[in-house]
Amino acid sequence: MNFIQRTKINYLLVISITIFLSWVFFSNDKNKFVSATEDSIESVVTIYSYKNNKSYVNNNIGSGVIFSKDGYIVTNFHIISGNKFIKIKLNNGQEFDAKIIGSDVNADIAVLKIQSNEELKPINISDSSDLKIGDKVLAIGNPYGIGVSVSSGIISATGRDYGNPYLELIQTDAAINPGNSGGALINENGNLVGINTKIISRTGGFQGLGFAIPSNNIVQIASELIQYGKIRSGWIGNFRVSPIRLYINKSFVSGLRIVEIDNYGPLFDKGIRVNDVIISINSNKGDWKNLISSLKFAGLGNNIIFDILTNDNKYKTIEIESDEIKGLTR
Repeated sequence: MNFIQRTKINYLLVISITIFLSWVFFSNDKNKFVSATEDSIESVVTIYSYKNNKSYVNNNIGSGVIFSKDGYIVTNFHIISGNKFIKIKLNNGQEFDAKIIGSDVNADIAVLKIQSNEELKPINISDSSDLKIGDKVLAIGNPYGIGVSVSSGIISATGRDYGNPYLELIQTDAAINPGNSGGALINENGNLVGINTKIISRTGGFQGLGFAIPSNNIVQIASELIQYGKIRSGWIGNFRVSPIRLYINKSFVSGLRIVEIDNYGPLFDKGIRVNDVIISINSNKGDWKNLISSLKFAGLGNNIIFDILTNDNKYKTIEIESDEIKGLTR
């Protein structure tokens, strides 16, 4: 056997192995996606909200996710906004009237409740902080009201703040269209990693840019709404801030300068004074939206960590623990 013959045989062998491995890979993907869908599709519902309880005139159609066996359902606030009457349709065709338990317009999350004689199947939930760019996901919802459908894609990015001052949104290229809002974004194991909330589009239809609220935020906010009917706001003192840009370590940094502060409250008790600058909040930018976000989630039991540049150009870090945060409204 000459060199050319051996080369051809080796080439054909490589091609055969590649084809076989590709078949195994895509076959496993297919089986994973089928299994993931079967595990979670019963936990996704269709939501009809409308102003008139006599008809479906002026109705909104969206999706939701079963959060608990006893009938709590999580969806987007914008699906029910302005409407008093809500119906939930399960994947098996059963329909129920729903009660609004609570909502957070800023996070675009609402919790509904239905009464069923049977236990519902809540969706399994994964830790969204484990998501990596490139992870495969499925989006489940009811686009345009045609029926519950599934689309596939990947995690395109994490930590997006497009149009939402509170949440670090998940970006995905799984198809999300009107009606998908409130539906589930699941991983290959069929576990919820996010709730689909919006798209960027010049046409009104899907163009590859969809966003979902991370599951960790969903659990925190939904639990708070179920317990209290509202999101509690944290109070760390009476103070005013002014945005500022600082040049630190050869780069510009956003900050909030303390321009006024009363001599009581957790922030003052930790040693913050006028002209101190907040340069980081919970390892994020020291800007207004992150300050507001941290105060919101302080109501959910989270601590707040501030990195401070003091008036005499010294750096310090302070942590206000959740049980020190006062003025929580219930």
